[in-house]
Amino acid sequence: MKLDGKTALITGGGTGIGAAIAQRLAGDGAAVCLVGRRDGPLEEVRASMPHERVGVCVADVSIPADVDRAVAAAVELGGGRLDIVVNNAGIGPLGSIEDCDLGEWNDALAVNLTGPMLVSRAAIPHLRRSGGGSVINISSVAGRRPFPGLAAYSVSKAGLIMLTQQAAVDYGPDGIRFNAVCPGWVRTPMSESEMATVIDIHGGTLDSALARVSRDTPLQRVADPSEIAGIVSFLASDDASFVSGDVLAADGGSTLLDVSTLAFRDQ
Repeated sequence: MKLDGKTALITGGGTGIGAAIAQRLAGDGAAVCLVGRRDGPLEEVRASMPHERVGVCVADVSIPADVDRAVAAAVELGGGRLDIVVNNAGIGPLGSIEDCDLGEWNDALAVNLTGPMLVSRAAIPHLRRSGGGSVINISSVAGRRPFPGLAAYSVSKAGLIMLTQQAAVDYGPDGIRFNAVCPGWVRTPMSESEMATVIDIHGGTLDSALARVSRDTPLQRVADPSEIAGIVSFLASDDASFVSGDVLAADGGSTLLDVSTLAFRDQ
């Protein structure tokens, strides 16, 4: 398989996109270290994976000592090597800059932006010793186009894109590739919880809410987490050996659209 012999660290690996990425990378042959703040979901994901080389490390990516411990666990799992890092852990507090709670703002920056920096910083020496590697940062379409009422999330995800590109420039000479993936709506526990607001406004069910938020997307649907995982697997593999500093939209085409033209869509 295309990731045989490689070792991956995945933050936010207990649910949603992170769990799907873990299952895909393990299925493609990698040893996988799952990192998250809660042991239960991590263990559930590990139990669902037939791959024998799957480890779990409970850690908070915003705490440097936790990050060092998680990276050390991944390196130990890999027998001294680390090849792939997926910075997927993220939170999305609601609010404009005027009404966003300052604590939630700081938490979003700590988890969504400082966390990937800390993980990358701890991982880079090991990636370098392994002869290079691939770091994939899970940003968001909100990092490219602001979402109403999601100031902290949008700003932190935009910062993650620049962190990706900065690191691609700085560590390319070491053979370390950095790329960002920007998903649109993906059906995960996090996005499903956000549909409560849509249902409050428009009524209906979870399925109708997901259909509503994706109806103007060219593909007219939300993504399955496995679709994002497939992209990550490609970027982690040698098939993407000359891809670095890229910001890949996985949004069904939503960021192509000019909202001022949507009224003409059905003409």
